[in-house]
Amino acid sequence: VQLQASGGGLVQTGGSLRLSCSASGRTGSRYNMGWFRQAPGKEREFVAGVSWSGGAGTYYADSVTGRFTISRDNAKNTVYLQMNSLKPEDTAVYYCAAGLNGVLVPDYWGQGTQVTVGT
Repeated sequence: VQLQASGGGLVQTGGSLRLSCSASGRTGSRYNMGWFRQAPGKEREFVAGVSWSGGAGTYYADSVTGRFTISRDNAKNTVYLQMNSLKPEDTAVYYCAAGLNGVLVPDYWGQGTQVTVGT
């Protein structure tokens, strides 16, 4: 499975961005999908995840709950991360990931997209 992330950029505090991650290859399997991020000098951390069926099967890191929303369109093999009320501490490289047995230990990673939140 190949994952291609896009949608990053520079935004001011309080602004919004929408990240997309398109999957190709063996997309017939029921992968759980998610987003991680890595800020400079810090370890990569989990941000949000969504189960194969989507809907209520979503989960978030405490730091983004209420501000970020993850969703997926299985017909398009794409997962989205809508990020609202962005803060400078959200600045990081964001990676999408896919896993058959949950997304917290992914089987596949995308290449990352930079999100920078200015003050």
